[in-house]
Amino acid sequence: MITHLNGRLIEKSPTHIVIECAGIGYEVKISLNTFSALGNKEDIKLYTQFIVREDAQILYGFKEKEEREMFNLLVSVSGIGPSTAIIMLSGLTPGEIAYAITSEDVKTIQGVKGIGAKTAQRVIVDLKDKVLKFEVSEDNLGNSNNTLRFDALTALVSLGFDKKQAEKALNKVSDEQDSVELLIKDALKVL
Repeated sequence: MITHLNGRLIEKSPTHIVIECAGIGYEVKISLNTFSALGNKEDIKLYTQFIVREDAQILYGFKEKEEREMFNLLVSVSGIGPSTAIIMLSGLTPGEIAYAITSEDVKTIQGVKGIGAKTAQRVIVDLKDKVLKFEVSEDNLGNSNNTLRFDALTALVSLGFDKKQAEKALNKVSDEQDSVELLIKDALKVL
């Protein structure tokens, strides 16, 4: 099994990268969080998970071990495949996912494209005891404990804004907004 790759970044897009290791180029599927964390570095190290299906062999890459661990937990849940897990990790950090699971926040989990109410509840039931090892701190959470701010952040990221810039913009706007739309409008003024 391939547990990590250490090499030169050849190609980078929000959904995948090509990393050259010892003359071999590996195509690796990544999350938006990993994409942002890679920045403009040329020499990188990725933690990987190799998934073999009947019709494909796909290598998934993560900047942090914690993200890979959360990916493996998510794909262990019936109804969540690798693509859905990557989408979830693109919108949320592992700490935010752990917080949503431990606080039984079905709405946050269901907000991920491809996850319905039953699957969101299954994620909570299956993983509640397993995610306790993930550190859930204020820094790790950002503003995910506020559903409006989380929804606004998700919308800004899906519009193409960098997650860290969107978080900074949301931190600068007033907490007294009572709708996601107003929060997004205020954040867009800052961006």
